[in-house]
Amino acid sequence: MHATSSSALPVGRGLLYVTIAATAWGTAGAAAALLYRGSGLGPLALTFWRTFGGLVLLLAVRALLRRRSGTAAVPAPAPYEPPRRRLTRIVMAGVALAVFQAAYFAAVEATGLAVGTVVTMGAGPVLIAIGARVTMGERLGAGGVLAVAGALAGLAILVLGGDGGATVRPAGIGYALLSAAGCAAMTLITRRLGKGGGSDPYASTVRAFAVGALCLLPLAAVEGLWPQAHDLGRSLCLLAYIAAVPTALAYGLYFAGLAAVRAATASVISLIEPVSAAAIAVLFLGERLTMATAIGTGVLLTAVAALAVTEARGAVTAARTAAPVAG
Repeated sequence: MHATSSSALPVGRGLLYVTIAATAWGTAGAAAALLYRGSGLGPLALTFWRTFGGLVLLLAVRALLRRRSGTAAVPAPAPYEPPRRRLTRIVMAGVALAVFQAAYFAAVEATGLAVGTVVTMGAGPVLIAIGARVTMGERLGAGGVLAVAGALAGLAILVLGGDGGATVRPAGIGYALLSAAGCAAMTLITRRLGKGGGSDPYASTVRAFAVGALCLLPLAAVEGLWPQAHDLGRSLCLLAYIAAVPTALAYGLYFAGLAAVRAATASVISLIEPVSAAAIAVLFLGERLTMATAIGTGVLLTAVAALAVTEARGAVTAARTAAPVAG
């Protein structure tokens, strides 16, 4: 027998969903970098259109699925939670989603796709591990502490080792760390919402996107909401791609997967994103990684891989401890 989650979604399928989501996310920064070259959009406007477009697509897909099935799916009963508390968590998840995306696009604009993505998604698992310890009582252990220290060392090399500031810019690093904090908050809040199996992950995704879009709209309007008329068709195609693949598809799968997969495990799987984004940046966007940046990236990803090993061992130990009780 294999260990299962309290969610109705099998753990294996949850892992697959998170993996597909992380792979799709790896293309969002590249599309944003292309948009910055000709659309005139800033990070806030781009994030608004990503969030609003993703919301529209999620609502359309949800309506289509309900029409085909002829009835709405009824989730399994969940432990009671006061409506005000649930509403607070949904609002917090939406705000965290907006911060995560907007700060990430600002990091890509300020310091490039490769470094912005590596710092964001490299720091994310560290912050999630710490947050899981504080909010859910998950212990880091000696291996986790070493992984955190290694990740911080990798970030320091990235920040201090840029080629005269041409590759790594402090403002971009700051935005990336803010994005990582938003990602950590979103993941931990969503994981708590999904525990127990009674929360509809797609409904939670739609609500979080609605909150995020409302938060971003006034800020995006001040920054400049509409793309330039020059190359408008290209800009609209890129916006449609960002809204469809790395947003509606990826976040729908990610939030569904979080109902079955531990937060720290999901964050480690998400390291597929910086690797693919860095490869796209170097191969197709003409970005250059200096030796110091490459070393910092290697140290950071090695540290988080160590965190993955620690997390996997902890999950196996927990499963073995719980096995005699089952049945």
